[in-house]
Amino acid sequence: MPIKNRIADMAPDIQGWRRDLHEHPELRFEEHRTSAFVADRLREFGCDEVVSGVGQTGVVAVIRGNQPGERVIGFRADMDALPIHEASGVDYASRTPGVMHACGHDGHTAMLLGAARYLAETRNFSGSVVLIFQPAEEGSGGARAMLEDGLFERWGIQEVYGMHNWPGLPPGQFAVRDGAQMAASDFFEIIVRGRGGHAARPHLAVDTTLAASAIVMAVQSIASRNIDPLKTMVLSIGGLRSDTDTYNVIPDTVTLKGTARYLDPEVQTMLIDRLTAIAETTAAAYGAVAEVNYSKRVGPTINDPVAAARAAAVAKSVSGDVIRDMDPVMPGEDFSDMLAQRPGAYLFIGNGDSADLHHPAYVFNDEIIAVGASWYAEMAEQR
Repeated sequence: MPIKNRIADMAPDIQGWRRDLHEHPELRFEEHRTSAFVADRLREFGCDEVVSGVGQTGVVAVIRGNQPGERVIGFRADMDALPIHEASGVDYASRTPGVMHACGHDGHTAMLLGAARYLAETRNFSGSVVLIFQPAEEGSGGARAMLEDGLFERWGIQEVYGMHNWPGLPPGQFAVRDGAQMAASDFFEIIVRGRGGHAARPHLAVDTTLAASAIVMAVQSIASRNIDPLKTMVLSIGGLRSDTDTYNVIPDTVTLKGTARYLDPEVQTMLIDRLTAIAETTAAAYGAVAEVNYSKRVGPTINDPVAAARAAAVAKSVSGDVIRDMDPVMPGEDFSDMLAQRPGAYLFIGNGDSADLHHPAYVFNDEIIAVGASWYAEMAEQR
């Protein structure tokens, strides 16, 4: 079937909602205006239930079909923006300096609102659809906060689906794979302590910068020598900071910050053990001491094969264009927390030739609004 005609008719309204949200971005767990905007629209549509404040600033709505049935499926859209100064040049750019929707969450929210309006009007399905508007996807555990607030239990959700725009794929093309779609994303900090001193007399100090630099190089051996070559992992040091900022001082302390990403959950335990051992022993070789603080953030986003097949079939019916063998990607996504508790799938929808996600010049492609909203609507009617 083509894009749903009723949703195509709504596209200007959905675009208007999207651009309003884009002009008023809010960071993680600060989405108060956004949540109110979403809840107001859902009540206007006539949803059977609208609840705000789930997982702090999340919104949940229920639409019941007009056919007999007990199945309950959830659709999730993320709402938060990023601490980035916008450089897109669009006339509806962010009005909040240093904050912008650089990942398209405004588009995700608008597409799910469009589907909500259609489903509330038609109700041509059995069972119930639960609409999940999630805060704080960008690194602060918004999915976990909603789950801890009883999201699945309170609304009896049996399956859950989500969607993300993807620059580089043609507009409206879908991609969904079985198994890992996106990687885990963990953070770590390595604190290297030694003895500060004058740069001209390093023999009287314990050089933490030298020890930290050696650690940066040494931990790269984890991916090349400790991980099964058939598995994928990337470990990156993103920052090095000392307790001094001058030319001629050896600092007492240097802190490294980094991220580890992998597709197989079993990698994590070995990774933590090796990262700790290498950091501690490398520091000791230079007379310093290293402390590793490892933060388990989000696991791999792993699609249930049956759910992924359903998602792909609906994508095919809506756009006629779906990739089933796209390679997994290494960014993380906290929708993984939801898929760890319920079967479901996460899929990409092409955003075209745009700037990349998290780039200050990124722009969500409004041409894909009706396609994405139609996917949600058709998924509800088929399931």
